Amino acid sequence: MRIALVAEGPTDQPLIAAALNAILPGRPFVLTQLQPEPTYPQLGTGWGGVLKWCHAAGARHAGPIDSDPTLELYDLLIIHLDLDVCGKQYADYPQLPDDERRANWGALPIHYCCPPASTGADKLASVLQTWLTPATIPPKGRAVLCLPAQSSGTWLAVATLPDEHAQLCAAPGLECNTQLETWLSELAPKAHKIKKTQRECRNHAPAIQARWTYVTQRCTQAEGFEFDVRQALGE
Repeated sequence: MRIALVAEGPTDQPLIAAALNAILPGRPFVLTQLQPEPTYPQLGTGWGGVLKWCHAAGARHAGPIDSDPTLELYDLLIIHLDLDVCGKQYADYPQLPDDERRANWGALPIHYCCPPASTGADKLASVLQTWLTPATIPPKGRAVLCLPAQSSGTWLAVATLPDEHAQLCAAPGLECNTQLETWLSELAPKAHKIKKTQRECRNHAPAIQARWTYVTQRCTQAEGFEFDVRQALGE
C-alpha cells in the first residue's frame, strides 16, 4: 500500500507512521513524504510549507485532490497540520504565494473555545480547504486530514509519559494545552525529556504504536484520525 504524506516537518513523519502501524496492523505500507521534500526545499517547512503545497496543488488541479494525476499512484493522501496553527497569522510566514486566489484564503488566527478541540479542528480544516481551492478534499475519498491537538507532540507525550504525570492533567486540558510539546522538551527527570528532533522522534515513535489505543482514549483528534483513515481505505 502506498501512502503520501504532506506534513509540517520531518519530525512529524515517524509519529504519523507509528500511528498508521497501529491503525493498520499487518498491512505493510510505504509512506512517502511529499512535503517537506528534501530535494525540493523551495516550499520550506512548517505550516507555511503545507499552505504552499496546498496552493500549488490547487493551481495544478481542480476537483477532488485524490483524482490529481500526480497523486493517482497513492492509495491514501494524508495532509497534516498541528492545531496550534489556529493561533498563527499569515504575516508570520514569509514569501507566501501572491495571486488572486490568496484573497479567498480563510482568516487566521482562528478564535475558538477549547475544549472541545474538534471546534478548532473543524475551523482549521475549512481554512485549509481554501488554500487548496479549486482542488477539494472529498468527504469520502482517499485524502484525509491529520490535525493533532495542539500538536503531534501531544500524542508523543501521552504515549511516553506516565499516565498520572502532572503535565497530562494540567489546565486547560490535554488537547487544549499549547505548551505541552515545549514542556516535553524541558521535563525532568531526563528520562521523560523528549526534544522535537528527527532522532528523538524516531527513537520514541514506537511508543505511539504500542500505546495507540490509550492515545486515542485521551486524544479525540487521534481517534478521529483513525476513523478517517479506516473510512478512506474502506475498512
